Amino acid sequence: MIPASFDYQRAGSVVEAIALKQGHDGDARFIAGGHSLVPLMKLRLAEPSLLIDISGIDGLSGVSEDGGRISIGALTTHAELESSEVLMASAPVVAEAAGEIGDQQVRNRGTIGGSLAHADPASDLPAVVVALDATIHISGSGGDRSVAAGDFFQGLFEVDLAEDEMITSVSFDAPSHAAYAKLRHPASHFAIVGVAASLSVDGGVCTGARVAITGASTHAQRLGAVEDALSGSSLDDDAIAAAAGAASIEDVNADLAGSEAYRRAMTQVFAGRAITAAARR
Repeated sequence: MIPASFDYQRAGSVVEAIALKQGHDGDARFIAGGHSLVPLMKLRLAEPSLLIDISGIDGLSGVSEDGGRISIGALTTHAELESSEVLMASAPVVAEAAGEIGDQQVRNRGTIGGSLAHADPASDLPAVVVALDATIHISGSGGDRSVAAGDFFQGLFEVDLAEDEMITSVSFDAPSHAAYAKLRHPASHFAIVGVAASLSVDGGVCTGARVAITGASTHAQRLGAVEDALSGSSLDDDAIAAAAGAASIEDVNADLAGSEAYRRAMTQVFAGRAITAAARR
């Protein structure tokens, strides 16, 4: 449980961090909170020659709202998300999901940018940002670009992020009806199954839905059949139960925390809980 030898440099800006990464031919890693990277290094599953500490870069943390659009800096910790007055007022689903992550020590150090970039299949925030149709803002040697959260997560620990790029912020419109529900592992608090739902409602009728799942498969993804079933529904108990019953994904995980059959069953259960909570918000 001892990492391989590595060098360490503290970057003072995004430009400096990217330049340092470029100079090491893919053999350097960014580190902020370290809760994803350090365990991999201790197990020698990752052996970077250089750690680039980005935790002190100004302007990459904090939560703000402008005209109903919420922006979250990549270095904002889970604890800051959980306690953010902006999020509790305008997007409580994010604050609540952040409060479900790990324990207090993890939330004090882990960051939203690190969580999204690492894309652990059992992490909470990827499903939430997909359901909120968030935009992930990225900087790299080729300049700045933005990626829709639904396109960012591509496979097991696989995201749309080049070696010389880093996430700088995440933005989304404040949702009117959104919630997250998860079955958590009793020790790690990772999601065995987690579902985020964001609904558009007009006169008691669902006019649009985005429902995303984590924990059950290789990466956060939308539950299209559930969304289709919700569209145009009255969001009463029967309509929600019917929509949740349509929840299904391919390539379901199976491990000591839950078999494939168990996760498939819990996908429907927690889809129903997330949709119900979102509809009542």
